[in-house]
Amino acid sequence: MSTLSELEKIIKTQSINTVFQPIVSLSTGDIIGYEALSRGPEDSPLYMPEKLFEAAEIYKRTWELELACRIKAIERSKNMPNGKLLFLNVDPKIIKDKNFKKGLTKEFLLENNISPETIIFEITEKTAILDYKNFTSILNNYTNQGYKIAIDDTGSGYSGLKTISETKPNYIKLDIDLIRNIDSDSFKQSLIKAFVSFAKSTKISLIVEGIETKEELKALIDLGVDAGQGFFLKKPSNNFLEIPFDVKNLIAKYNELKTNYIYASINRIGDIAQKYTCFKSEVLSSTIKNYFSTHKVNGACIVKNDIPVGLVMKHTLDSMLATQYGIVIFSKRPVSLIMDTNALIVDYNTDVNKAAKLAMERSDDKIYDYVIVTKEGKYYGIVTIKKLLEFTIAIEKECAKEMNPLTGLPGNAVIERTIGKTLISNSDYGILYFDLDNFKVYNDTYGFENGDKILLFTANLIKDTIDSLFPINSFTGHIGGDDFVCVIETSYNNCENLSKLIISKFDEKVINFFNEVDKKNKYIIAFDRKGNKDIFNLTSISIAGVYGNIKKLGTTSNLALYVSKIKKKNKLIKKSSFIIEKLK
Repeated sequence: MSTLSELEKIIKTQSINTVFQPIVSLSTGDIIGYEALSRGPEDSPLYMPEKLFEAAEIYKRTWELELACRIKAIERSKNMPNGKLLFLNVDPKIIKDKNFKKGLTKEFLLENNISPETIIFEITEKTAILDYKNFTSILNNYTNQGYKIAIDDTGSGYSGLKTISETKPNYIKLDIDLIRNIDSDSFKQSLIKAFVSFAKSTKISLIVEGIETKEELKALIDLGVDAGQGFFLKKPSNNFLEIPFDVKNLIAKYNELKTNYIYASINRIGDIAQKYTCFKSEVLSSTIKNYFSTHKVNGACIVKNDIPVGLVMKHTLDSMLATQYGIVIFSKRPVSLIMDTNALIVDYNTDVNKAAKLAMERSDDKIYDYVIVTKEGKYYGIVTIKKLLEFTIAIEKECAKEMNPLTGLPGNAVIERTIGKTLISNSDYGILYFDLDNFKVYNDTYGFENGDKILLFTANLIKDTIDSLFPINSFTGHIGGDDFVCVIETSYNNCENLSKLIISKFDEKVINFFNEVDKKNKYIIAFDRKGNKDIFNLTSISIAGVYGNIKKLGTTSNLALYVSKIKKKNKLIKKSSFIIEKLK
């Protein structure tokens, strides 16, 4: 049989093999939705999607094939768990076809028990978008009906910043090539960190594709990525499967261990959750109404087999019952008809500040809704927004006490906790101590105000350089005065290269803090501590470091003594320098 005949047979009989891959929250381990992936029949030469869609393109059958894939995916999705999203791949040139609407009417979705609000169009940029104005107009037509948009394969092919800017999607999916080996690629880490910051500021959800190792998973969690999919989490399947329990536990563990120097002692949302009564999905709306009337609560979690499936807020229920015939229609019917199936659900171990960010990123009509807390996947309790905000404010106050007021870097309390982690870890770390040479002379000559400018410049230089090279697994603190410290989980060579780079940048820029005479002389004439006039070199930076398994030193006191000996050697060098000793 020819390729064309095989293709036409597949389209005519709709013999599409649809599989579903879960998209997983990287903060809770819960599944937020499934991507529908289409294949040809297993015994067909067009089984692989690349061959199937390539044939459709060659023989100009792309529209017919995509329609068959979409119909099959929706029909198969009638058994998808409640509250999950369905991601459907769509070629840009197909979405504007007049037949597209006919293939995805609300009636067709309702026949299969699917709401348009659960459908995400993944714009797969197999072809370039030539007319953005017309294309975005068409997209707006669908988003106004409740559908949402995701830009797929960002970072490859035609999927670039212009598409994101023009379409303003609800989701951005980063291509697998940006994720592969991200745990060992600092450039990719910086790139993803920028995407995370952009996504949060624009309230776009960021999803990464192709997570294939636990190391990649940890790096992505440390970077703050919202969600991900990949073979490590779960391979595509014919059924709507959960991710393995051990993988979900690993996500919880990585979130608990997440590198976050400001909140080094984790504040878990589970610790402030209140164990409000939950209800089964079959319970009548009138029962919930009576519950709200007799208890001082404004929301209730709805569960199935102890797993949260929705949330009912008092104001939502009151609005429903206040409509004409509302009491007659809803009072004797199950609450599952009016509950919010996309409520915010977070794991017990989720950091309070992260949960607060997720809550504040919700749409305005949901911003005061309760947050549901689970433990090991089952309902644990509720957190009100009032309680959440009160707790985060208290954390911020405590945090502010631990930050250096000049540089904004963590102070000694956080530094001690961070270094304490290295003393119980089996990993290799580089701990680098920075201090300025001839800084007191500069302060006495140019004044404290200018001295503070050099300190702020130094703090920003150290932190910005470290953050750019090591976006995760790094920490920068301000001990006090002109003393700083950084802790990095990396190689010895990387510690050396970092030191060289900081010295190079410091020596290049620090000269700008001196007057023209001192710049020209390359020294300062000032008084020493005994009151004698003397010549002093311009301010330089010394870096004393230790590298290896810090656990060998036993205590912070032993670490301090070890580093102080290196500092003394360093001070004998009358220019910017570094010495990093390996632990034996």
